[in-house]
Amino acid sequence: MISNCSLFAARAGGRSVAASTVAVRKASSTSSPLVNFAAHSHRVVVVGAGAAGLSIGHQLLRSRKFSQDEIAIVDPATWHHYQPGWTLVGGGIKDKEKLRRPMQDLVDSRLKFYQHKVDAFDPDNSSVTLGDGRKIAYEHLVVAPGIQLDYGSVKGLPQALADPDSPVSSIYAYDFCDKAFQNIKMLTRGTAIFTQPTGIVKCAGAPQKIMWLALDYWRRIGRYAYNQSKQGDDSIKIKFATGLPGLFGVPKYSAALDVLRRQRGVEGYFQHDLVAIEGNQAVFNVTLPDGQNTTTKLHFDLLHVVPKMGPYDFIRKSPIADAAGYVEVDADTTRHRRYPNVWSAGDASNLPTSKTIAAITSQAPVLVRNMLQFMDGKQPDAVYDGYTSCPLVTEYGKVLLAEFKYGGQPSETFNRWFGIDQAVPRRAFYHLKKDFFPWVYYSGMLKGTWRGPKGWSR
Repeated sequence: MISNCSLFAARAGGRSVAASTVAVRKASSTSSPLVNFAAHSHRVVVVGAGAAGLSIGHQLLRSRKFSQDEIAIVDPATWHHYQPGWTLVGGGIKDKEKLRRPMQDLVDSRLKFYQHKVDAFDPDNSSVTLGDGRKIAYEHLVVAPGIQLDYGSVKGLPQALADPDSPVSSIYAYDFCDKAFQNIKMLTRGTAIFTQPTGIVKCAGAPQKIMWLALDYWRRIGRYAYNQSKQGDDSIKIKFATGLPGLFGVPKYSAALDVLRRQRGVEGYFQHDLVAIEGNQAVFNVTLPDGQNTTTKLHFDLLHVVPKMGPYDFIRKSPIADAAGYVEVDADTTRHRRYPNVWSAGDASNLPTSKTIAAITSQAPVLVRNMLQFMDGKQPDAVYDGYTSCPLVTEYGKVLLAEFKYGGQPSETFNRWFGIDQAVPRRAFYHLKKDFFPWVYYSGMLKGTWRGPKGWSR
């Protein structure tokens, strides 16, 4: 038996059987709480079957310390999407239908799969309530459902996205990512605006990746010139409007990207946060250098929008959330700060690093090792250093491969191995983004065998 305290009074045929009555005991720093609960019970419940949830669930399973159905996965989705590929769909490089898989095909048959949403958490009694009213008891809980997109954060955006004839699109959703390329192909002249909001977003480099692909597409067919003096009235003008003070959160890569922006004639509108779409006018809240706020409008003939994002309500309103609504975990161990049998990784956590799939490749092994150590009565000893990565497509055939850890400190794999400066866009990195990463995601990462820069595991 791995855990010091179990929810299970009996096990039959490798399947856990919940006891009809189990005494309640509060959580301590060295043991998991027991619950007074008789129905659906599991040693580990993983909420979310995205990149984080499936990676963690399958890594736990591969430890060979769990029997049939002792680990449960909870997610209402029918399809699992490789979301980083949506940028390439928006650039006309990938087919979005080839980037998704049926969820049932990805969840190992040894895992119990609840294809339902979560309504509430009760960490004091170690249970989760599903949307159909059922309660699930657990010894350990992993919370990894990702974050949600708030299209309503921009007035008029839902209507513009739904209108097939509007020049407004977004690569941040399956339903609209291919509309981005349709709009890019149709634009022959005028102003194209690409936006990035204030606050947390998934893959903070993606808002400009689609811009660089659009720019290169127009340049190749003669609709755009890097030299602004050669841009006549019949050519396309590009504006990047971001709610942030710079192009990227890591100074090294932000500086390199700003050089590209200036070289390629892209107008930068910093601390411009999109709040509304009024016809062909984009309305921005602007933070001035003196800290005052004002509003401005910019005309557009093409608009690519990244909506604001944030935690799901069932997390934000729960006891496991921090003040911002994210799961409150220790930045080193991924374990909850107040509930020792609750863990979190991926976008739903408040780990202070960029929210990317690459980050999960480093977070998941740390979480899994620390949970297993804790279940064995040992002190968790694995440490997450904040590693994450963002392959920034800068044109067709080239990628700037940003890799960094806590504090915005570069942590470049190929620089360490071969002395290559990854702030310089390269063709080899493009093939990693376009070909290798989608393949290894489905063939290795989700199965629990790929650990990013640390390579394959058994």
